[in-house]
Amino acid sequence: MTIEKRDRLGKTHRYPSVGKSGLAIVLLLFTTLITACETADEAPNADSNVTTEEVAEQTEKVEGQAVTVRSEIEKQVGENSFTLDNDGEEILVINTSGKPFLLPEEDDYAIQATGEVQNFVLVDLERDYNLGLDPEVYAEYETKPALLANSLALAPDPGEITQNPEKFYDLAIAVEGEVEDVLDPTSFTLDEEQLFGATDLLVINTPITEALDGETVTVTGQLRKFVLADFERDYDLTWDLDVKKKLEAEYSDKPVFVADSLYPKAQ
Repeated sequence: MTIEKRDRLGKTHRYPSVGKSGLAIVLLLFTTLITACETADEAPNADSNVTTEEVAEQTEKVEGQAVTVRSEIEKQVGENSFTLDNDGEEILVINTSGKPFLLPEEDDYAIQATGEVQNFVLVDLERDYNLGLDPEVYAEYETKPALLANSLALAPDPGEITQNPEKFYDLAIAVEGEVEDVLDPTSFTLDEEQLFGATDLLVINTPITEALDGETVTVTGQLRKFVLADFERDYDLTWDLDVKKKLEAEYSDKPVFVADSLYPKAQ
């Protein structure tokens, strides 16, 4: 049995239906952007998803490429930059998006950054972006690997979101977790095992195409309170009556993650 779904261009796509056993779910790698992005070429995706180790220690492998990294912040360097930690070796991230990005007050929150990897050369960066960087502040980073980020998002764990949702409503977020419970071809939960008292995070609006039970994925999007009527109005969902009843009973006025892209985590 299949479910038909139209995209923004009016083209019809067919997805396999998902029974209660959750044996089949679909993974479609969207190139829809998170809020901080400007163009489709800047969106995180499976091919660009790399580790901080690759940026710091295998710079020649990713230099000049658009990549996505996810890591905790080490320290703020200037108004438009900060460093990520890679086992003691810092990676400089410079916000070149033209939009302000407020770092979280909590030191242990991770962020996700997408952009081009370059060896940092201050004069070249000033020529291209005119950020007004202080040469004395950035002297120690000269010729070292840097990520010129055109997209930045907070990257909390599922439990951090469900435990303190008020911190994350209406922000650009990139959340990573293990697919736990597949509800239908557009809805699943991300497992939370780390924080006591936290619950799994419901993710909706992401057509999926492969058996992903137990897979670790990253989804980008925004957090909203669940109101069934609003969600049915705003999104092209495929929920049947049983799913609607289950979600309304379990999630009314609770945080739900509305995704605009999904891709595997960096290996």
